[in-house]
Amino acid sequence: MVPTSTHWDLAVIGAGPAGAATALGALRAEPSLRVALLDRAAFPRDKACGDGVAPHVLDLLSGVGVTGLVDDRAPVDRLRLGRGGLVAERRMARPAWVVPRRVLDTRLVDAAVAAGAQLLRHRVRDVRHHGDAVVLDGEISAAVVVGADGAHSVVRRALGLTGGPVALAVRGYAPIPAERRGALVIEFADRHQLAYAWSFDLDDGRANVGYGEILHENCPAPSRVQLLERIEALLPGATAGGEHWVGHHLPLSTARWRPPTGRLLLAGDAAGLVNSLTGEGIYYAVASGIEAGRAAAAAQRVGRPEAAAERYARATRRILLPHLRHTAVAARLTRSTRVLEAGLRASAADQRVFDDLVELGLARGGLTPVMALGLGRALVAPFLPTGRLPEPP
Repeated sequence: MVPTSTHWDLAVIGAGPAGAATALGALRAEPSLRVALLDRAAFPRDKACGDGVAPHVLDLLSGVGVTGLVDDRAPVDRLRLGRGGLVAERRMARPAWVVPRRVLDTRLVDAAVAAGAQLLRHRVRDVRHHGDAVVLDGEISAAVVVGADGAHSVVRRALGLTGGPVALAVRGYAPIPAERRGALVIEFADRHQLAYAWSFDLDDGRANVGYGEILHENCPAPSRVQLLERIEALLPGATAGGEHWVGHHLPLSTARWRPPTGRLLLAGDAAGLVNSLTGEGIYYAVASGIEAGRAAAAAQRVGRPEAAAERYARATRRILLPHLRHTAVAARLTRSTRVLEAGLRASAADQRVFDDLVELGLARGGLTPVMALGLGRALVAPFLPTGRLPEPP
């Protein structure tokens, strides 16, 4: 597709949740902006993901004018966490939704286009600074460019940034057995830390089924066959009749996330924003995308597009950095089998611990005194005469 214009106020590379949210954030702040939303694929298109959409994502989108996104989908309000027979299953304080990315991403793109963005089918291969603009493939220029182009971001490469820790996951769709209906089910592995299999009910007789684990240096990455075998080991029967198996990399966040400066910004997976405890990425994609769009709009408004990334860094550090530090600590702690199992026992015993854990894993929650107290009680319980957790206060 040939673009109708070659210069834009903002060009967003990648039209997934991070890219669409960037366009929405920018146009909500400054409706007159000329925004190009570029993607190599035609929509609708599939994307490997767990498909879970937390209510916090909908909160963010409502702030940029997008509502009713999941009105035709069934909410899921139960979360089951398990490991080797130890189970914590409770009702979540707010339900989540399971929406295939083929549906979710198309709806977000449609919302961005309705807000004024122009969708261009174009695969970006080259990103260069040229005077007062950033030039893409020698033919599209923009005052500000946001890379929302995923784990293997061309914008990230152009910035010379190296990657951090990475997880590998596989996802497919399979018939859901009765015992896993109506719930988000996560079963932690006993051999690979941090690793888990999942089964998320789509409410159409199928589940989004998958498995992910952190990749370690000097260890070969598991094959697709091995990944599927690990799903079956943790969730017997989950892969039966499955199809559309797709593998993907997850660039995990760290406590030292530092956004770049200048006219080039990164959002979502391209920025390495994936929860290091759970692998959740849609919340971060939407949160960082909206802030990237707002920063680009504000920088344009004052005639300083070169300061867009500086504005973005201030905003994202404020809303995300404390949370990222907490998830990094939690991820390290749960590498210990004792701590992981204590966390499950504490969640099974106390709704407050469970709720705080959900906030930490799905949105921007942190490690709380309630969680610390519950974990402490669960850790000492095996040494008590009764072998049971003390009652919560």
